[in-house]
Amino acid sequence: MGSPAQWHASPRRGAAPHADATTGEVRIPLSLFCIDEHKGDVDLVLSRVEGEILLEELRAGLTAAVANSTVPLRSAPEVVR
Repeated sequence: MGSPAQWHASPRRGAAPHADATTGEVRIPLSLFCIDEHKGDVDLVLSRVEGEILLEELRAGLTAAVANSTVPLRSAPEVVR
């Protein structure tokens, strides 16, 4: 099964996040991996408030990482909808 440190999640290819306009719930499709072996798919389900908090934390973390990095940025991947 692997230790927790070997597990990670990545956005599921070809699947876009979606939101419920009525409740504000956000679903983010993820693929789960142990090291590089695909173990399954799951949706991360967040309330609108949780989604906003996560977005702000990601934005702050990415901004800090870019500011401290010497590696050139790659262009963002194209999102197919």
